[in-house]
Amino acid sequence: MNDCIVIIPTYNEIENIESIVRAVLSQHKPFHLLIIDDNSPDFTANKVVALQEEFPDRLFLEKRAKKSGLGTAYVHGFKWALERKYDFIFEMDADFSHNPNDLEKLFDACHFGGADLAIGSRYVTGVNVVNWPLSRVLMSYFASVYVKFITGMKIHDATAGFVCYKREVLEKINLNKIKFVGYAFQIEMKYRTYCAKFEIKEVPIIFTDRTKGVSKMSNAIIKEAILGVISLRLKKLFNTL
Repeated sequence: MNDCIVIIPTYNEIENIESIVRAVLSQHKPFHLLIIDDNSPDFTANKVVALQEEFPDRLFLEKRAKKSGLGTAYVHGFKWALERKYDFIFEMDADFSHNPNDLEKLFDACHFGGADLAIGSRYVTGVNVVNWPLSRVLMSYFASVYVKFITGMKIHDATAGFVCYKREVLEKINLNKIKFVGYAFQIEMKYRTYCAKFEIKEVPIIFTDRTKGVSKMSNAIIKEAILGVISLRLKKLFNTL
């Protein structure tokens, strides 16, 4: 069995889904791919089902009843992957903001480089973001500075959503305790990994904003991240994390 599974949550990604599936499954390393679709009204899941005829042993679909948030989608995917004994479990977006060609860089960091969590980082070598307005870049960059200040993690891109976990990390973390859904979910996963003393490495990537489809960013997600970081730190201080 293949040891690597890429998890991509989707909601209304019909414009991107076929291209991203083909890009991931055309990599030199034969990744498996799990799509977690939240019952997209644009029938994203139907396109995945059609593509499964072409990739029956490598492309998988979990369709949920309704839109329930990025964090819960990834937790669903993590549990699915752990049950099937994958050793390296990846997160990435469907919109090509994360380049599928960088998947092997994250794999190498974990398999050969000693990382338990490899982060595709926009900020470890400066600011490597394309097509974002300056306001969005500043918000994202200073969010990571804020996270670093509050938590003490030495991570330049705490909100990154392009990562690779070794299965041991996800087995150690209590996935049932993960409640955040947006940026805060990404921060929480990294913080729990950090608190569990796993090795975290950042791999420089170039992040390119989506050209098709609609961003899922909202004010509620930003608020959750700001307050969530403080909540995580307090739970750590009071040994309730």
